[in-house]
Amino acid sequence: MITGELKNKVDTIWGTLWTAGITSPITVLEQITYLMFMKLLDDNQLKREANANALGVTLKKKVFGDGDCVISEEPRIIVAYKNLRWNIFHHFEPNEMYTTVSQYVFPFIKSINTGKDTAFSRFMKDAVFLIPTAKVLAKVVDDMDNMDMNNKDIMGDVYEYLLGKIASAGELGQFRTPRHIIRMMVRLMKPTFADKILDPAMGSAGFIAECANYIQENFEKELLKKENAEHYKTTMFSGFDTDQTMLRIGAMNMMLHGVEEPNIKYQDSLSADNIERDAYTLIMANPPFTGSVFQEDISKDILALCKTKKTELLFLALFIRMLKVGGRCASIVPDGVLFGSSTAHKMIRQELIDNQRLEAVISMPSGVFKPYAGVSTAILIFTKTNAGGTDKVWFYDMKADGFSLDDKRSPIADNDIPDIIARFGNPDEVARERTDKSFFVPKSEIIDNGYDLSINKYKKTEYVVEKYPEPKEILAEIRALEVEIQKGLAELEELL
Repeated sequence: MITGELKNKVDTIWGTLWTAGITSPITVLEQITYLMFMKLLDDNQLKREANANALGVTLKKKVFGDGDCVISEEPRIIVAYKNLRWNIFHHFEPNEMYTTVSQYVFPFIKSINTGKDTAFSRFMKDAVFLIPTAKVLAKVVDDMDNMDMNNKDIMGDVYEYLLGKIASAGELGQFRTPRHIIRMMVRLMKPTFADKILDPAMGSAGFIAECANYIQENFEKELLKKENAEHYKTTMFSGFDTDQTMLRIGAMNMMLHGVEEPNIKYQDSLSADNIERDAYTLIMANPPFTGSVFQEDISKDILALCKTKKTELLFLALFIRMLKVGGRCASIVPDGVLFGSSTAHKMIRQELIDNQRLEAVISMPSGVFKPYAGVSTAILIFTKTNAGGTDKVWFYDMKADGFSLDDKRSPIADNDIPDIIARFGNPDEVARERTDKSFFVPKSEIIDNGYDLSINKYKKTEYVVEKYPEPKEILAEIRALEVEIQKGLAELEELL
């Protein structure tokens, strides 16, 4: 959680850009992100320079070299490397700072596309610097000055707060899964250093960023080991998207969570261009709902599992293809996936139940994604085996997630999430009744029901018999009341 003082500072930065005429929330975030990257590059090098000086060695592979930097050959533009650094230009007077940042620093960060600390810059090709005036830039730089970009615990929360401001403004909603739902799913899956984690429809990288948080919180000592730290910073997390803006936002989100070089790339995950198969041990995603793609563009091995144009089904087939045997998946799906009657719907459910190991179906209330959508959703959890293994499936009927289920999504006391986390994988669940919120259903019963995975197919409703008095008793009570009324009226008349 960010402190009140830091929150106020972030709000001030946001408000400065907003009142300056940048009225699209996602554009405001982009401009803040560019400045964060400028500061992050310098803060990282300052830290490395301090370490090198302490050890008496020469720093190699510097982002900011010595001498001059050629920004452009035609026309030829040269500037001293030192003037590209935040710790230097933030002292410039506003007009000089604006010229330096807009004409030199911004083109420089767009040109960095090799080496360390550059996951973000790979997606800068179409980026545009839109801060309108020197005065506005100077104020934002001044407000950002005291932010320690190397403090990943704080900066990760700062960025999540910024993403939340976009979501509350009504933008990015289609890309943003509520953070508490992501956190629940990560705690159900319990990632470790043995995992190689992917979100092939990553948006702002919420799932893989939360996995990074989980590793930091639960494996702090193990993260100090060189091989674990290297895996964490480079090969542990992957994300794909087809939106350059989201790739930039997602890359910055990961960098501010301490993942310096995640495998984030521009890619249509469903297309034949995606040749990664049997590569990941954990996939977590909220893929697009109700979309469709050109069938000729879809990878043939995906269509072999599920011949359809519906993206919510194709992504499930993709997850199976991209997981290693033994790999796990937790994915949000629209309710239609659970009971849809088309051949494709039945094919993918049969594949998960007969050929893989379907473990859980967690049904969520329809208000979870409000105000962006009122669609009912569920979480499917399965393990890739290619040899079956489903014996029984755990169902949970979530009724509350700690927030009201209307467009306001105000905090409330009712919350099933702690119960879901406590019960998932608990062997005591076998004793639960079908009238409880969670229970197991044997594979044979699911097959007998045409592979239907909707919880209402299996949940039993407990009817309580209400006993009412006999009509004669009710009539006698009415007559007794009438006698009392008449008596009261008579007493009132006497008083008058």
